[in-house]
Amino acid sequence: MALGRPSTHYVCSSCGAQTRQFFGRCAACGSWNTLVEQAVPAADSRRRRPVSRSGGALAGRSSAEDWNGAAGEAAATGRPRRSEPIDAVGERPLQRLSSGYAELDRVLGGGLVPGSLVLLGGDPGIGKSTLLLQSARAMAERCSVLYVSAEESAQQVKLRWRRLAELEGATDQADRNALQLLSETDLEMVLQELEALRPAVAIIDSIQALHDAELSSAPGSVAQVRECAAALARIAKRQDTALLLVGHVTKEGMLAGPKVLEHLVDAVLTFEGDRFASHRLLRAVKNRFGATHELGVFEMQGRGLAEVSNPSELFLGSQEPSSGTATIVACEGTRSLVVELQALVSTTSYASPRRTATGIGTNRLHQILAVLEKHLSLPLSRFDCYLAVAGGLEVEEPAADLGVAAAVVASFRDLTLPPGTVLIGELGLGGQLRPVGQLELRLQEAARLGFRRAVVPKAGGLGGLAAGLDLQLLEAGNVAEALVAALGSHPSQEEPF
Repeated sequence: MALGRPSTHYVCSSCGAQTRQFFGRCAACGSWNTLVEQAVPAADSRRRRPVSRSGGALAGRSSAEDWNGAAGEAAATGRPRRSEPIDAVGERPLQRLSSGYAELDRVLGGGLVPGSLVLLGGDPGIGKSTLLLQSARAMAERCSVLYVSAEESAQQVKLRWRRLAELEGATDQADRNALQLLSETDLEMVLQELEALRPAVAIIDSIQALHDAELSSAPGSVAQVRECAAALARIAKRQDTALLLVGHVTKEGMLAGPKVLEHLVDAVLTFEGDRFASHRLLRAVKNRFGATHELGVFEMQGRGLAEVSNPSELFLGSQEPSSGTATIVACEGTRSLVVELQALVSTTSYASPRRTATGIGTNRLHQILAVLEKHLSLPLSRFDCYLAVAGGLEVEEPAADLGVAAAVVASFRDLTLPPGTVLIGELGLGGQLRPVGQLELRLQEAARLGFRRAVVPKAGGLGGLAAGLDLQLLEAGNVAEALVAALGSHPSQEEPF
């Protein structure tokens, strides 16, 4: 055995017990599959054991006396102090690096922060590598970029890079020298390359494919992912390199690897999309340098991923009015999206009616159906109900409640909402209509797309806003008033609902 080589042991993630050998079950707490391999560095004789506060000259002092006494003792003995008052810490202006994509910069909070770690996860084949390679090409025109491919060979990455350049019609190849490519799975080799190049941006594709030779576990295991990410984080913080890590997802759709990986990085992004649709959604689950409710929209085309400047067009159906459809305005951070909801209510053939929702929580649909049956006396308990959001968008905010209720009632009565009408409002259990946030932003987006009428909860001070937007506001206090305002003026309607 080589001298100075770190050994490994196994630590239980439930109780913290340590053992030299792997077992399926922890002998201390009895938990199964909780032992995780960890590296144990060689003992360093230069480390000093911290002095206990319970003994010696510091015993019996208060915390303030302990601090002052320890500071005086450090000054008397000549030991350096590493801490300083927070007011004395120097400030450095935060200069972000543009990723080359306005949508990616939006989700990141304005761009990449030097020295930060960003984890990008998504389903296989969703376009993570394509997004980062296109972003690397754009960033290489302004700064040095290192692309580490741990899953593909250098020739495979070069073929994709050339194909994207040809499809985009790029003729300037000045970024060849600025964009460095390394095909390596050994962590030590990657760290040496980062130390030698000191790039402004580094991309690791992917973190599960890297391997630390000091650990005996296979690449992709909990120990390997954690140790590789920690080593990369240390060097990125030390030399102010913005680091982008690609992460795999599990069958449940969660990021693979331990939770400590999400705590280690500064931002966690998820790349989502339907495999049968062309658009992709980029969201921030965690972001230390920006908001977590922003949304980026991309479209997969023949020339790679393209930004969508007007995402409302993706989530709006045909302009022809049809039964059981309603239009809402959903907010994703600072972006408003006009979305079409589709409902289908049909007589059930079973003792228990079916309730299916795509894009909206099923429990939310159950709650809205119960409110409609209670306060509007609609016998929905004898009918199946299907609800879908056009375009495959996930709408989680309660501002879509009124649109869901209108779509269900329109399908139940075979009615058509007047064209150019949007519905915004949260539905309470008592049938009341509650106000929602960012109403002005929603109405501005609806007016920009040509909508003429908006059904909103009652609130003061909306008259001036409606005049400035050239939008007719129909205020309602409960769900019955809102549905009369939305459906009652349609010429083909014989009775309210």
